[in-house]
Amino acid sequence: MTSRGAGTAFSRKNYRLSTAPEKSKVTGMGLYVPGESRTAVNRVSGPCLTRDQLPSSILLNPAQLSLTVFSATLVSDQVAEGRLGPSTVVLDHTSGFEGLLLVDDDLLGVIGHSNFGSIRATTCVYKGKWIYEVLISSQGLMQIGWCTLNCRFNQEEGVGDTPDSYAYDGNRVRKWNVTTTNYGKSWAAGDIVSCLIDLDEGTIAFCLNGISLGTAFDNITRGAGMAYFPAISLSFKESVAFNFGSRPLRYPLLEGYCPLQDPPVADLVKAHKLLGYLKNVIHIGIDVTEGKLVEKDTSMWQLQGEPTVLITLAHIFNYFSPLLCKVYLVEDVLMTFLLSILEQGGAVEAHPLIQQLLDLMWLLMEEYEVHECLKQLLTSLLRAYRFSPIIPDLGLQIHYLRLTIAVLKHEKSRKYLLSNVLFDVLRSVVFFYIKSPLRVEEAGLQELIPTTWWPNRFTKEGKESKEVKEESAEERLRRRAYERGCQRLKKRIEVVEGLQVQILKLLLNNKDRGGGEASRYIFLNKFRKFLQENASNRGNLTVLCPPEYMVCFLHRLIAALRFFWDGHKAKTPATVSSEEAYVPPQLFYNGKVDYFDLQRLGGLLSHLKKTLKDDLAAKANVVIDPAELQAVTMDDLDEDEESATSAAQRPSATLAIGGALARPGWLSSPTLGRANRFLSTAAVSLMNPRRPLGALEKIKVRTLSVEQRTEEDIEGSHGNEGLLLGKPPEEPDQPITENSLLEVLDGIIMMYNLSVHQQLGKMVGVSDDVNEYAMALKDTEEKISRCPKRRRDIHEELLKSQKVFSEKLNHLSRRLAWINVTIYSKEKMQDVYWLLQVCIRTIEHGDRTGSLFAFMPEFYLSVAMNSYSALKNYFSPVNSMEELPGYEETLMRLAAILAKHFADSRIVGTDIRDSLMQALASYVCYPHSLRAVERIPEEQRISMMKNLLAPYEQRPWAQTNWILVRLWRGCGFGYRYTRLPHLLKTKPEDASLPSLQKPCPSTLLQRHMADLLSSDRDLAPSFLNSVLNQLNWAFSEFIGMIQEIQQAAERLERNFVDSRQLKVCATCFDLSVSLLRVLEMTITLAPEIFLDWNRPSSELLLRRLAQLLNQVLNRVTAERNLFDRVVNLRLPGLESVDHYPILVAVTGILVRLLRGPAPRATAVLLADPCFQLRSIQYLLGHAEPSALAATAPATDKRHFSLHTCKCQPCAGPCAMLTTGHGCDGQSGAAPPTSEEDLCPICYAHPISAIFRPCSHKSCKACINQHLMNNKDCFFCKATITGVDDFTKPASS
Repeated sequence: MTSRGAGTAFSRKNYRLSTAPEKSKVTGMGLYVPGESRTAVNRVSGPCLTRDQLPSSILLNPAQLSLTVFSATLVSDQVAEGRLGPSTVVLDHTSGFEGLLLVDDDLLGVIGHSNFGSIRATTCVYKGKWIYEVLISSQGLMQIGWCTLNCRFNQEEGVGDTPDSYAYDGNRVRKWNVTTTNYGKSWAAGDIVSCLIDLDEGTIAFCLNGISLGTAFDNITRGAGMAYFPAISLSFKESVAFNFGSRPLRYPLLEGYCPLQDPPVADLVKAHKLLGYLKNVIHIGIDVTEGKLVEKDTSMWQLQGEPTVLITLAHIFNYFSPLLCKVYLVEDVLMTFLLSILEQGGAVEAHPLIQQLLDLMWLLMEEYEVHECLKQLLTSLLRAYRFSPIIPDLGLQIHYLRLTIAVLKHEKSRKYLLSNVLFDVLRSVVFFYIKSPLRVEEAGLQELIPTTWWPNRFTKEGKESKEVKEESAEERLRRRAYERGCQRLKKRIEVVEGLQVQILKLLLNNKDRGGGEASRYIFLNKFRKFLQENASNRGNLTVLCPPEYMVCFLHRLIAALRFFWDGHKAKTPATVSSEEAYVPPQLFYNGKVDYFDLQRLGGLLSHLKKTLKDDLAAKANVVIDPAELQAVTMDDLDEDEESATSAAQRPSATLAIGGALARPGWLSSPTLGRANRFLSTAAVSLMNPRRPLGALEKIKVRTLSVEQRTEEDIEGSHGNEGLLLGKPPEEPDQPITENSLLEVLDGIIMMYNLSVHQQLGKMVGVSDDVNEYAMALKDTEEKISRCPKRRRDIHEELLKSQKVFSEKLNHLSRRLAWINVTIYSKEKMQDVYWLLQVCIRTIEHGDRTGSLFAFMPEFYLSVAMNSYSALKNYFSPVNSMEELPGYEETLMRLAAILAKHFADSRIVGTDIRDSLMQALASYVCYPHSLRAVERIPEEQRISMMKNLLAPYEQRPWAQTNWILVRLWRGCGFGYRYTRLPHLLKTKPEDASLPSLQKPCPSTLLQRHMADLLSSDRDLAPSFLNSVLNQLNWAFSEFIGMIQEIQQAAERLERNFVDSRQLKVCATCFDLSVSLLRVLEMTITLAPEIFLDWNRPSSELLLRRLAQLLNQVLNRVTAERNLFDRVVNLRLPGLESVDHYPILVAVTGILVRLLRGPAPRATAVLLADPCFQLRSIQYLLGHAEPSALAATAPATDKRHFSLHTCKCQPCAGPCAMLTTGHGCDGQSGAAPPTSEEDLCPICYAHPISAIFRPCSHKSCKACINQHLMNNKDCFFCKATITGVDDFTKPASS
């Protein structure tokens, strides 16, 4: 049997030591895989010691070594008394479960997939003391403990809810055994729960991170037939991983307790013996000159090729290698040994021994053994890092990260782990996460931050609110002490972050091309797949990377990317610096980068390829392969096939038995495996999928898939531009950076869009909690100061409340310090700001390409808007956006993007268009950003206003109308309020809402609007007709809804109005008010549109306006009317519905129309059939005599009057109407006193006409005007054949 190279092959039992020096040089060692023979030394020479010169510590012949090693096998695996079941303990996935569950391949991790699923282990205990550990992956509702075989669980009752089952619930901090009581502490993701049972004493206890929580249960049932299984019940998407003893327990065993699964004692003895021999060989060197052995510094040991050492090491690894494939031994022996090497301190580079040992492993072990060993080593490191408790100096996390760096520094190991482990088996993103401590006292934050402080209320613009008083000297001292503590914490966290960035720098190394592809290009492909899985499984929580991990990963990746980007800039000065980074537009259409099924601005990629293929050929010299176009067309037609593929992408499809998930479940086992075992106790259709699970992408036809790409395809060479293929003529010739870094940048932006922004908003909740408790504490202290001395009982209760609030604030302020350092620090803010600038530059470059802009993915615009929102709302008051460099210019450039693209015809997606409109609406609500809009070029401002004034039909108009209202707010009649006057005494809402910002009108944009309406004779009528149409619809809908609400309120039986109906009703009312304000704005800025009758549409517009105004006034101002009754109900959800907002809006229009000599406007208003004088009298507070007589006893009822409101005087214009109306001769008619007698159309005149044949009724004025244009009935749409006079019968 020979080796791969020339030389002699040694079998496992036939190693021999050299007895005389040999002269030839060492040329290498070969590996032999099959059979007994394992390692071959090709040609061994050099100084070699004789047997007499070797010390006994390393002098071993084959017989002695075999005897030493295999003597360990005499340690027999004794079956422990008191335990029943398999020796390898796992979760019982065959019969021991209830509900829907996902179980990992190793049968140790589980995810809940139903309301309350339960599962037990395969082994039970009936005697003795036993322990197992549970690694908490999510902190939700779970009950962990023990149960007997007779326990029957269901979707409502789990472990601890039945007799003879006992559980601890750290989510609700309780213990369960049919009944429940308080017990223990709250757990968090990353904690470890130890479950202990003492069947000799009959007790059950639990530990959290090695700290005993005390005895939970005593006198548990024991005796014949009573045996207890480890068990858990968990709710939907909660997840844990069990350690019954297959790995070393994380926390030391308590005296007398044994893990459920016995450790491999015999293998441990062997491994420690062999490790001792290995250490001896490393510790001893050969002095060639004197021919003797000398002790050497192990840290500087190198594999230099002495044949004696090589043969001895080969002999050791002959027995050691199989052991290093076992997870228990890797974690207990190998990882402990490697960590001990780094314990001496210093940089990782100062310990080359680990690199030498990895070289030795690749040299002397079979390839499959090295692979398994490295996989288990990284798995153990990741588990140890994720489930290490937080200590003040973060020493444990630093320890494990240093060893990870040391392993990844080895090129061959790094490439193997990148290709097969880091993204395929492990969730390597965990390495970049720094978990937030839920219990600050255990994390040592009390010592690190001894003095606590909490900020005062700040506005979302980042400035202190005016209500906050000046800081006292004591508060200033506390704040400074708190800030010093935060700085100490920041320095310690920065050490961990620096190590995490080092890991990414190793993975992004593109200089290690020896032996295959460079690490960076392997990472790129894996990173792209990672993004694809998170983008294509947005609803599948078991596959998605948790957003808190994504946030940390994003910041570390930005740091590593900018390091390489600026490094390339230093070497190639002609390239673009990272401060000016952007993604060139050709990446979006040349097919070199896969964007999966993500939406493009112009729609589906397949559609764009067909419609813009000529533009691609003309502008970018990119020709779409006709075969590819044909394939795309066929895929578009095959709808059934597409639906089947999309069904395979849905999260539910991943539950089917036999269908492995595309990724390991993020919420399950902390490190291992694909959660592809689906357990169900119900018959589910998912068990038999319609078709086998396919690849995530099917309909997309790409030039190159991710797997097919090479370094040349990315970077390009010899005229091949790689990722930059198809540069449009608008792009500058200046090189940007390495192409691979552009793809990383593109992936970072996609990551922010997937989940980072949502997580940034979620963590603001801690700051909100601090503000709420601070307000409660302040209120309590004020009550204590006002409390009478004689009321000691009240005083004591207030002191207790003060103590509770103070303790909670101390806890939250320290936790907030951690969050501010890890998530909202100045450096993190600068990262988000850099992303915002990258997106702005990318959008600007893409916009210049004309029609090719449609290829850009939608998430670039989304990230631009969301990152600005995060900077403005999430990072203050700790850091202010105004302090960022170039803030004003960035704000203006973003404003220009919003102003131009909210109505861009190249953007077809409804969602992204709505987002742009909402972002622009929010932009104009704040003074700072509104001024940025005013600074954009005048041409763009005019174009924006023209788009805002486009007709409202056939497009979402509510946001457009809102923008115009915000530009006017502060200039209208009685329109300077922030909150409605009748709501001032209620609890204030979130002050950050755009609708609650102080008025900041823009006279510049108003002037543009006036110019457009005055100069464009077609624009004004179309715009105003659409506004009047929408006002008619909104107010009619509102009246219809309040009729239904009133009818429900009058029923005798108890009725509850649907909250959604109330919300829609309030929305219709708000829309009516905002439309009236836009009409007021138009009349004020361009009154000639209505009053200059030389314009062909002026008279019609004025008559339509008068009709709508009169209808609104009649509905709202009639005594004892519907509107009044619903307002007086004060229903929750209808708080904004009141007389004031709508009546002052109508009054504003009337004032603008009638100001100065306006006989024509007055005549039109008076001539309208719906006009009623009592509506004007109602506005001025002049109630009708009949109404006053009827309501005399109700002296407390207050009538609405403009005289009682602090607004502009309006008696003069209204007097015109009063005078004109008296001349009209209609004021003498007494109005009807019953609402049922009024015309249901105009609500102004009594019913006087009845229609044939349907018998519906109205006043003659309304039906005559209606019949001029339409012959259908108002109400039933039947054709009206005649109209008869109607007189109310006397009996009525």
